[in-house]
Amino acid sequence: MVKCTFCDAEVQKGFGKIFVRDNGQVLNFCALKCEKNMLVLKRDARKLKWTGFYQKGGMKANLKK
Repeated sequence: MVKCTFCDAEVQKGFGKIFVRDNGQVLNFCALKCEKNMLVLKRDARKLKWTGFYQKGGMKANLKK
């Protein structure tokens, strides 16, 4: 199974959406929520608690480690 490009959740076969950019990059999304947050709202997945890429303490705290 593939993982969602935005939230890192597993996307089951037959579900989700595949978005292909004009440069050939393939983006897999599990839900419209993830698609809108990445493409329309241009949000950073590392700053949203509900994503698998969330970094507790913010960006600067993880650079010190």
